[in-house]
Amino acid sequence: QKKNLYIFCAANHNGKTVIEQCLEAGMQVGWNTRIVPFGPDISSAIFALGFANRAAMAFGGVEPGDYRKMLMYNKNRIFAFVNALGDVGTEWAVAAAGCVNWGFPTLADTDIPEILPTGICTYEHVVANVPHSEICQKSVEVRGLKINITEIDIPCAFGPAFEGERVRGGDLFCQMGGGKTQCTELVKMAEMSEIDDGKVVVVGKDIGDLKEGETLPLGIYVQIAGREFQTDFEPIMERQIHHLINYIQGIMHIGQRDISWVRVSKAAIEKGFTLKDIGVVLHAKFHQDFKKIVDKVQVTLYTNKEDVDKLTARARTEYKTRDERVDKMTDEDVDTFYSCTLCQSFAPSHVCTVSPERTGLCGAYNWMDCKASFEINPTGPNQPVLKGKVLDPKRGRFEGVDEFIKKASKGAIETYNFYSMVHAPMTTCGCCECIAAMLPSCNGVMTVGRDYSGETPSGMKFTTLAGVMGGGASSPGFVGHSKFNVTQKKFILGDGGLLRMVWMPKMLKEELYDKINARGKEMGIDNFADMIADETVGITEEEILPFLQEKGHPALNMEPLIG
Repeated sequence: QKKNLYIFCAANHNGKTVIEQCLEAGMQVGWNTRIVPFGPDISSAIFALGFANRAAMAFGGVEPGDYRKMLMYNKNRIFAFVNALGDVGTEWAVAAAGCVNWGFPTLADTDIPEILPTGICTYEHVVANVPHSEICQKSVEVRGLKINITEIDIPCAFGPAFEGERVRGGDLFCQMGGGKTQCTELVKMAEMSEIDDGKVVVVGKDIGDLKEGETLPLGIYVQIAGREFQTDFEPIMERQIHHLINYIQGIMHIGQRDISWVRVSKAAIEKGFTLKDIGVVLHAKFHQDFKKIVDKVQVTLYTNKEDVDKLTARARTEYKTRDERVDKMTDEDVDTFYSCTLCQSFAPSHVCTVSPERTGLCGAYNWMDCKASFEINPTGPNQPVLKGKVLDPKRGRFEGVDEFIKKASKGAIETYNFYSMVHAPMTTCGCCECIAAMLPSCNGVMTVGRDYSGETPSGMKFTTLAGVMGGGASSPGFVGHSKFNVTQKKFILGDGGLLRMVWMPKMLKEELYDKINARGKEMGIDNFADMIADETVGITEEEILPFLQEKGHPALNMEPLIG
């Protein structure tokens, strides 16, 4: 009944019917409660098939006697199934076989011969030995029935109206991530038998165990099973976590992957918000928004540091594998780029355009991810953008992109360049993984990741940089980008490319060390990573310039970055 299914009951087992058992248990039966008795004999099951036939004739225009159209309509439009409870004799087996001819599979709690291959039914035909505790969920799964969740059971108000809401210092109760602790998100595909739909588990402390102002590490691990689900869809689902958490009133989410940041307001705590509510929201919305590919969702939220660190290590391996899928592709290989407007709730004029050699600045989406996202959600935030005429091959300006971003930004942005941070750079939002800034005295650029909280030679920390130019503006001299983009061949190519890089945090340099050296060698410089200064050398242009001169950094001999 919780799944809004009609239950038609027929036959008996050892003289006892299900309806009699329901009445003895004090349950109400009848059309109003959707538990409908058709009779104590198996022959009365024909009335259930008659109900399906009448639906096909009334709503599908199927003529009486047209058995093929009757089968196809029932198979594709009437999501019915048979639960055979008790010993299955000859009459029961014949009735079940008849139901199969309508595309309705049979699931039994006894050991009967199984018919598993797909054919007349959408998936399996007959499944045996299903425990009573699992038979409803298993039936839904085998029939291919999609769950429609109409109510999200959390104590806070929920909806798109709250996306973009800020939780500021005076309103803050607690937070996870944001440089204070580790906060990681990972979505993985699972087998149907591996997870329980709707199961949400919090491993470790919950928010109720905290005092105002305290922090927690957080790992959000979502497992999704679906007959149409693919591993290519994992990053798309993972990126939805950002706006779905933001739909909760009093909760603010920024970032993605292993650099997420969740802030919880005092008002949300007063209403009874817990971390489990995040899992409830993700389960419900993944079913609502992606019912075509999602059958089951299970969410685990970790708050013990060792568990979060373990999940983070696994997640980073997954991220690396995803990013490498576009390693061999170039922007010249494709005629279509993809937009991403997922962050417009925080940055209204921001329009990210993702190409093979310009991954999403959040680090969560590459060109392949956006392509897959459009395929499963054609009206979503990732729309195809025809490149059109190449207006500036060096800086990366395209006629089709200009036309798209002007429309998508409501006229706020008329043009930007893919491969330049000095001349009309791409817009930036607060979810960017890194921010690059020009260092005029060194004739080069620096970049800083969200996970570095110290000072930089630009005179601003990451948080200040994000606040200044992360609202969707195109800010010459600054640009948001992903970590992966740093070593892509088109990275600020219009300004000299990677060889302009003169400073980055040590932790980022170590993370990208081998890739920086490989890209540097392609550009004619060996051991280039060792020429890049970090905070151990200095945090001002004056402090790092002697180091660059000593190393013979190529940026010092390039044409002036400005002027």
